[in-house]
Amino acid sequence: MGNTLTALALGAAVFVTGVAHAAEIEVHMLNKGAKGAMVFEPDLVIAAPGDTIRFVPTDKGHNVETIAGMLPEGAEPFKGKYNKELTITLDAEGVYGVKCSPHYAMGMVALIRVGNPANAEEAKAVKQSGKAKAVFAELFGQALAAN
Repeated sequence: MGNTLTALALGAAVFVTGVAHAAEIEVHMLNKGAKGAMVFEPDLVIAAPGDTIRFVPTDKGHNVETIAGMLPEGAEPFKGKYNKELTITLDAEGVYGVKCSPHYAMGMVALIRVGNPANAEEAKAVKQSGKAKAVFAELFGQALAAN
């Protein structure tokens, strides 16, 4: 019986340790991708709290930054430099809207959902310009359907 309990305890410890590993998700900033010109790929990221997102400027002329009003409560805004990778770890649950500054009106935006999308309605209400409006409408539909 003692060996069985030890084995169960060890198995539980391995399981808990396995769950604690955060993922790293890579997002490419592209001039041309599967969805057309000037895109983040993927443009919808479903992450868990503590996951790391690495934005890679695969093509030159891009950056990534948060959009005002499209952050969960307690989350810090971020802004990457042009042509430079940016790695962020997201702990606050909710949705994060991001854009490439020079290509925002062309629809170069992405949505990151971390855990519970509690701020989704507030983020959806943020006024968007150009093609970004249609892209966000599609991304919110997908992000909120993914449960």
